[in-house]
Amino acid sequence: MGELEGSPTPRLDGLTHLVWMLVDRTIDIAGHPTWVDDRGAGDETILLLHGGLSNSGLLLDALGDALTARYRVMSFDRRGHGRTADTDAPFHYADMATETIGVLDSVVGGRAHLVGWSDGGIVSLLVALRRPDLVDRMVVIGTNVHHDAVVPFDLDPSAPFATQIYEAYAAVSPDGGEHFGEMFERFRVMATTEPTMTPDDLAAITAPTLVMAGDDDIIRLDHTCAMYEALPAGRLAIAPGASHALPIEQPALVASLILDFLASDDPPPTLMAIRRGP
Repeated sequence: MGELEGSPTPRLDGLTHLVWMLVDRTIDIAGHPTWVDDRGAGDETILLLHGGLSNSGLLLDALGDALTARYRVMSFDRRGHGRTADTDAPFHYADMATETIGVLDSVVGGRAHLVGWSDGGIVSLLVALRRPDLVDRMVVIGTNVHHDAVVPFDLDPSAPFATQIYEAYAAVSPDGGEHFGEMFERFRVMATTEPTMTPDDLAAITAPTLVMAGDDDIIRLDHTCAMYEALPAGRLAIAPGASHALPIEQPALVASLILDFLASDDPPPTLMAIRRGP
């Protein structure tokens, strides 16, 4: 059903869409069967973009119910993640952006609000730089534009969140749980060498963008603030008592911030505007 970037197909709707959802949730994106989820209703669409090593299910479980009350909410599992099978090719954020553009063109059928967590936030920014015509507003959570902005940390494989990530992978991956180690190594190579942008590169993004992070995020807070300051229509939210897993830890707060942002005026009417002018 899907097509490569640059050859959009009409948005699925009506009986055709219902049959697709009931029978098979995979669509061909750039020559690879890709798992897609489509729920909710509304004139506007939110495309959720999951983090590295995880899958759409984590974000849908955390935010889906709150967002679908007002919006059509779509998500997909990137190659090698969740229900989308892996290949032997290395991971690159540019390729993930190409996948996302394919979903926007072929399944969404045009513009959407992008909500990306961690790697999903990086992908959102790359899509906005390459195809601004496909982006209404963006929310990027725990996101960096250069790999050196990640604070060095050790994650105990037996820690609850690491266990949750692995179990979510093993439960749905067509490659089986034993493939996680190989996928993780290719993710590690990518995440320690990419992305290589600077916050100043974000000055080309005109879409209103909410930059969100936990106050104990693995992304340096000065880097998060520099991203916000570089965005012409940026806003900033730092959640207290939260880590890089902010959407999972505080889903009600995150959903509320997203919904308020998407429905708000731009620029926001404030009483003492400084960076946005009078």
